[in-house]
Amino acid sequence: MARLVHERADVVPLLAEVFRKHGFEGASLARITAATGLGKGSLYHFFPGGKEEMATAVLAEIDGWFEREIYAPLRDSEAAAAIDHMFAACDRYFHKGCRVCLVGAFALADTRDRFAVALRDYFAAWVEALAAALSRLGRADALARAEAAVGGIQGAIVLSRALDRPEVFSRILEGLRRDLAAG
Repeated sequence: MARLVHERADVVPLLAEVFRKHGFEGASLARITAATGLGKGSLYHFFPGGKEEMATAVLAEIDGWFEREIYAPLRDSEAAAAIDHMFAACDRYFHKGCRVCLVGAFALADTRDRFAVALRDYFAAWVEALAAALSRLGRADALARAEAAVGGIQGAIVLSRALDRPEVFSRILEGLRRDLAAG
């Protein structure tokens, strides 16, 4: 039987799930090959820089998704609708609180220094885009509200997963959405 040939882009989401489940340090080559179905040679063909390049590609893909689905609408669309869209998109992306925020997990682990620029840029872009939308709504405290909302979303992921209660995530998101809408 012919072996299925993957493109690099096909492998990145599989790598993301390995990193989400095991962290950077726990994502061994054995776990990565098992999850991707690729041998070491194929992996190093796609990612000559090894595991660090794999993680960098995953972070870039996450950043691209957030740029398209969250940041750009917050910057460029009608503010109230973009904020509602952000909460709905977060609910979907984080699987109602059942999916780890890999960027957040990397920020809390020893990987923080290794990927500091990508981690900082992800959170800074999110806060800045949300603050821009809130500013268009006339909120004088837009930056503080944006920081609190992004921190609340991240905290909701942790709390929901720790309690094994996905409804906590959705409930916190709805509360944050209402708080931002109320001004």
